Amino acid sequence: MGTQVEISGAFTDKVVWITGASSGIGEGMAKAFASAGANVVLCGRNVDELNRVKDECVAAGAQEDHLMVLLLDVLDYDAMPSTLQAVLNRFSRIDMLINNAGQGARDRVLNISMDVYRKAMEVNLFSAVALTKEVLPVMIEQGAGRIVGLSSMAGKIGVHLRTAYCPAKHAVVGFCDALRAEMAHYGIKVTTIVPGVVRTESAAKAMIGNGELLGPERGVMVGGLSVDEAIEIIMSQLAGGADEIIVAAEGEVQLMKQKREDPVAVFRFMEEAAEQEIYADPGE
Repeated sequence: MGTQVEISGAFTDKVVWITGASSGIGEGMAKAFASAGANVVLCGRNVDELNRVKDECVAAGAQEDHLMVLLLDVLDYDAMPSTLQAVLNRFSRIDMLINNAGQGARDRVLNISMDVYRKAMEVNLFSAVALTKEVLPVMIEQGAGRIVGLSSMAGKIGVHLRTAYCPAKHAVVGFCDALRAEMAHYGIKVTTIVPGVVRTESAAKAMIGNGELLGPERGVMVGGLSVDEAIEIIMSQLAGGADEIIVAAEGEVQLMKQKREDPVAVFRFMEEAAEQEIYADPGE
C-alpha cells in the first residue's frame, strides 16, 4: 500500500502522453497512470480500442475529464504538429511523452524484404524521434519533462530471426542515451524501458519477411512476465526517476548482465539457440 501511495503522489495531475495505448504495455501504463491521478492522453490508430481503454479507466475510478483519446498514426509525421496542439489545447502542458508504439519483425534474414527493414526502423525509431522533436520545445519552455522510449531485450542482445527488430530497438537505446546527455541541462529527463518477454499480443502483430503479420496462431508469447507484473516494475521505477528500466524475468536479467560482462559467451549461447530453430517455423 505504501508503494501505491508513493506512486500516486508522483503522477497526480501530470500530463502523460502514451502512444500505442490501445493494447499491451501501452494499455497497462495508461490504466496505471489514470489510477495514479494523471491526465492521460491515450494515443493510437484504433479509436474503438482506445475508447475501450478509456472506459475501463473510468470504470476503475479515473476521472473522465482526465482522459483524452487521440487518433494518430505515428508514421504520419505531417499530422504531429496539429496533434500536439490538440494536447496543449486540452491540458496546456506535457509532463511525460511515452513513445510506446512499435512493431516486431520475425523471420530469417534471407526472407526479409528491405521494405520490412525500413518499416521496422520507421515504426520503432523514426516515429519516436519525430514525435519527440515536436514535444521537446514545449518541455524546454516548461523547464521540465520526461521523454520515455520503449526498447526491448532485443535492443541489448542480438536474437535470431530478429535482424530487422534488433537494430531498431538497439537504435532506440542509442537515441535515448544521446538525448539524455543533450537534454539534461534543460531539466528534461530521459528514460529507456527495456522489456524482456511480456505476455502481450505484440508477437501476433509482428511482421514476417514479406510484410504480412505473423498472426495469433504462431505469434504466441509464453513465459516471461504478465502485463501487470511489467507495469508494476515500470511505474515504481518511473516514480523514482530511473534512467533505464529493465522489465524482465530473472533469467533474461542475468543474460543481459552477462552480455556486459562476457559478451562472447552470450554470442555462443545465441548461436546455439538459433541452431535449434534454424529449420523451425519463425513463429514456433
